[in-house]
Amino acid sequence: MAGSSSVTVFGLAAAAVATVGVLAYQAAATAPEDPSEPRPTGSASPTLSKAPRDKKNPTALPAGSGTGQRVVYSVDDDRVWLVGRRDKVERTFKVTPGTVDPPPNIYAVSSRSNAVTGTDGTPVEHVVRFTVVDGVAIGFSAAVEGAANRPADRSGSGARTGGIRESSADGAAMWEFATIGRRVVVIR
Repeated sequence: MAGSSSVTVFGLAAAAVATVGVLAYQAAATAPEDPSEPRPTGSASPTLSKAPRDKKNPTALPAGSGTGQRVVYSVDDDRVWLVGRRDKVERTFKVTPGTVDPPPNIYAVSSRSNAVTGTDGTPVEHVVRFTVVDGVAIGFSAAVEGAANRPADRSGSGARTGGIRESSADGAAMWEFATIGRRVVVIR
């Protein structure tokens, strides 16, 4: 009997170690790059609605747009900031939005595609999606070089597009920076 109980104890201990290993792996796989950074939330902060701007430097990162590594997108200014460690702006650039704007909020990059056809029929690359609004996927993309880049139809014809267009160079920078789970802060 003593032999079978030690085998049982050994088996239970091995199972416990395996379970802890699996849980540790799952936690590491979903952990943020920097644990001190806040996790994306589904509720908007009051400062996101109308983040203050630097009147002397319109390309400066708006105050109140959060902290830590993130993409900041201003729907009013049609501008993006890629913010790295220590809140350092690594790149900022103008974009051309589609017809459907995301509401101010904190999102996370949810999917990416290297090359697809945009909602306006333009071949696009470096697609970084972060939300869906009324059935329209919202994300950043760049028209494939040489493709006819159709401007967003904001004339009221009814076309609903969610692509936020950027240049090829800016699209490549976004692709490198905005991996799955990266925070996207949308402000006015």
